[in-house]
Amino acid sequence: MEVGPQPLRIAVVSDGRIGMENQALGLAEAVGRLTPVEIAVKRVRWRPVFDWLPVSMKSTWMLASGSPFPAGGEAWPDLWIATGRATLPLSIAARRLSGGKTFVVQTQDPRLDPALFDLVVAPAHDALEGGNVVSITGSPHRVTAERLAEAAPAFAGRIDPLPRPRVAALIGGKSKAFDLTPDHAARLADRIAGAMSAVGGSLMLTFSRRTPEAAKAAMTERLKALPGWIWDGEGPNPMFAFLNAADQILVTEDSANMAAEAASTGRPVHVLPMVALKPPGKFARLHADLEERGATRPFDGLLEGWTYEPLAETDRAARAVLKAMGR
Repeated sequence: MEVGPQPLRIAVVSDGRIGMENQALGLAEAVGRLTPVEIAVKRVRWRPVFDWLPVSMKSTWMLASGSPFPAGGEAWPDLWIATGRATLPLSIAARRLSGGKTFVVQTQDPRLDPALFDLVVAPAHDALEGGNVVSITGSPHRVTAERLAEAAPAFAGRIDPLPRPRVAALIGGKSKAFDLTPDHAARLADRIAGAMSAVGGSLMLTFSRRTPEAAKAAMTERLKALPGWIWDGEGPNPMFAFLNAADQILVTEDSANMAAEAASTGRPVHVLPMVALKPPGKFARLHADLEERGATRPFDGLLEGWTYEPLAETDRAARAVLKAMGR
């Protein structure tokens, strides 16, 4: 009897924040679309008193959560995929302690020598270079046509009756580079309402955890009369179902994750401006890249459609990981 290949054992490591975890998990799932895998999610958090220490000075006893390393005779994973600053010392240690048994992949720009890891999957807009660096447009994510379709049935009762065209709006919030003030939120809402009135249809809007409450209130007040659904944060997040149902997508310029996820659908993506707190830098490079690919356009107050090849950068990164592992 033939025995199939053993599943690739993958550890997905992050600080537990959804935006971070989804990058590593999305890449792991993309690997799983190419070869059998077993995925274990490891969430880590440093005790606050030690969090500020440089990477080289951190040790696992400083963790507020348990160590993500194997214990009690457990084997090291074949592949370690980690995201975020909190995981950096652990990724470096995993590569050393596993004795080469674990292939260590870090997503995002670690702001350390890429040679400390087996492979770094970094956004092209970070302009990181190195022999073991794979540059992709945006960040790895979990959005695929199949996953979006799987999310749809749970929200079908709310979404299916909505008239077309259906417009999904993904609204971010305050960050180091951008802000969403109540006044700006109100102006955005008025522009969205004007565009919706011209095409009819319905609006499906979701806020991020970073959206200020005053901005939420301002947008909700101005958009609540439109047909559609403004998710209030209660219950499961319908974002994937929104993307599945959308004919067009609006996304604020502050999130590389949201932009890359939206561009993976193949639907027209209109980028909403935010209040800039500093020169846009890498965000300008990202949006220029997405525009060049035909995925996005700055929102001009009109909801016109167009077509483009959906981005599949997470799958490309997964192929690069397996190639680097010799698989």
